Amino acid sequence: MKFKILVQLCLILPLSAAFAQSGKTYQVKSPDGKINVKITEGAAVSWSVKHEDTEIIAPSEISLTLADGEVLGKNAFVKKLATTSVNEIINTPIYKKDKVSDNYNQLTLNFKGDYGLIFRAYNDGVAYRFFTKKKGEITIMNEEANFNFKDDAKAFLPFVNDYRNKDKFNVSYEAHYDVLNISAVKKDTLAFLPVLVDEASNKKVVILEADIQDYPGMYLTPGASQNLHGVFAPYPTEESIHRLNYVVDKRADYIAKTTGTRSFPWWVVVISTEDKQLADNDMMQRLAAPSQITDYSWIKPGKVAWDWWNDWNISHVDFKSGINVPTYKYYIDFAAANKLEYIIIDEGWSDDHDLNITKLDVQQIVDYGKQKNVGVILWSTWYAITRDTEGLFTKFEQMGIKGFKIDFIDRDDQKTVSSLYEIAKKAAAHHLMVDYHGMYKPSGMQRTYPNIVNAEGVKGLENMKWGVDNQPGYDVSIPFIRMMSGPMDYTPGAMRNATKDSFRPVNSNPMSQGTRCHQLAEYTVFEAPLQMLADNPTIYMKEQESTDFIAAVPTTFDATVALDGKVGEFVSIARKKGSTWYVGAMTNWDSREISVDLSFLGDGTYKATIFEDGINADRNATDYVKKVITVTSKDKLTAKMASGGGWAARFEKVQ
Repeated sequence: MKFKILVQLCLILPLSAAFAQSGKTYQVKSPDGKINVKITEGAAVSWSVKHEDTEIIAPSEISLTLADGEVLGKNAFVKKLATTSVNEIINTPIYKKDKVSDNYNQLTLNFKGDYGLIFRAYNDGVAYRFFTKKKGEITIMNEEANFNFKDDAKAFLPFVNDYRNKDKFNVSYEAHYDVLNISAVKKDTLAFLPVLVDEASNKKVVILEADIQDYPGMYLTPGASQNLHGVFAPYPTEESIHRLNYVVDKRADYIAKTTGTRSFPWWVVVISTEDKQLADNDMMQRLAAPSQITDYSWIKPGKVAWDWWNDWNISHVDFKSGINVPTYKYYIDFAAANKLEYIIIDEGWSDDHDLNITKLDVQQIVDYGKQKNVGVILWSTWYAITRDTEGLFTKFEQMGIKGFKIDFIDRDDQKTVSSLYEIAKKAAAHHLMVDYHGMYKPSGMQRTYPNIVNAEGVKGLENMKWGVDNQPGYDVSIPFIRMMSGPMDYTPGAMRNATKDSFRPVNSNPMSQGTRCHQLAEYTVFEAPLQMLADNPTIYMKEQESTDFIAAVPTTFDATVALDGKVGEFVSIARKKGSTWYVGAMTNWDSREISVDLSFLGDGTYKATIFEDGINADRNATDYVKKVITVTSKDKLTAKMASGGGWAARFEKVQ
């Protein structure tokens, strides 16, 4: 069901008052009246945001600078304004819930000079975007996007710290959060979005971007006082291959060349009064461009037996394991036995730069998979897939490939962003799904092209191979920050689990930080329509009890309820598919007990299958206990989690 209400300014007096002009100041309020956005015209356009009595964003100037010297947002004069109130339901079949409420008030300001600004106020945040109505093509030299804070708030910032080829905009988008006051952020550092700011009165703010099409993504860097402002990658003019990366050697002095009549990206501020609200937020679905796909029947989310993380380390077989047909038949047999939908053939099956040069009989593997009802997904570098996208997609569609995992993108300049949308469009025409690994945050792209079933932009399990500190603390931060931007190709599922003291980096037989139940919980907590089983089939078969639980967790859901949580400390989330509920809870390196209120279950009696940390999980992180009990919505359970621990449960309705 879908409905939309457009309310004219003259029809509803309360709304009319909310949008009233006072001199050169305009306002738009959220439907519940708690959020107020003020916009001031004049020598400069500025915006500010207030939630109840808290100033969330202090007056902050915004503008677009064009190549001809015109600055959209300076010496600004409003010619016309329009107001709209919208309340609609968006159907979201490949998501953490099947429907999303889209309820907002909108103010559109048309300025002298053929440009304007749109401001939206939701009950849980605000967003704005520029639009232009100019002839021909325009060149954007820079965009001024400021987020001024009244107080010296604490921020969770994922800093760019791994420049590729000495270009500071060639990055992996993988970083733990540095938590520090805005005033302490070093000059000239770059943080990629999303960024969380801890405001006063327990309110938290997450800065996001949405609908980034034909435009670069935004980074944040500190300015004067308590300011964070946008920085954008200039357009690439010279590129070269550096191993697997297609890197930039030279950039222009502008950030985008684009059509003169268009809407620009949304810059977004989400506001919460409880941390758990951030773990169930739908802003990306609301603000992304609508789906360009009408037939979803061929897009089949699911789980994947993945080869690369476990280094093809299967054993107790009569063949040499590696990148060969017998190995992938073994993976297919495992997937079929556990009702997993796919396997991935990761790097090594072809030349890294030319997918027509193959080192493996892929067709034989695909044909074997068809016999077992298991699809095959192929890995590719971004460069390789762009050499002849149409030709390659035609070839591999005919072969029976179900999709591509496209890796080593590592940029979000205008050229890269446009390329990823074009790849998604062409893939959809060939009924191919896309997992954008080595990518920036998805920023709503997966609503526009639902065949994009996952995206990385997260410091996932692969980093365990090389060693990191405090991964459990990161794991209970990203549901409130990174996950707000869209699904995450985190690739969970480690069966070799380690305590804080026993963990060490191992490349070929890697382990995870935290307990077995921490890994099991990730399958419910982390959003991923295409979700990996990162460890090897041999160990999964040895740990069949854990494997059975993982295999039963869906990858898309009908409903989601964020139960509890605190950024960087713990999280608990419930999700529903059909009549069955799934709950995942995780903690950082601190052991803790939390209460799980089962009121979300509704009527009926449920069989609860629960995995919780064992009594010795503080010494052996693989230790767990499985329990099967009967519960109703009136019950409250205690989830006891060891250091780096977790708690995972499935609730099946029995009557």
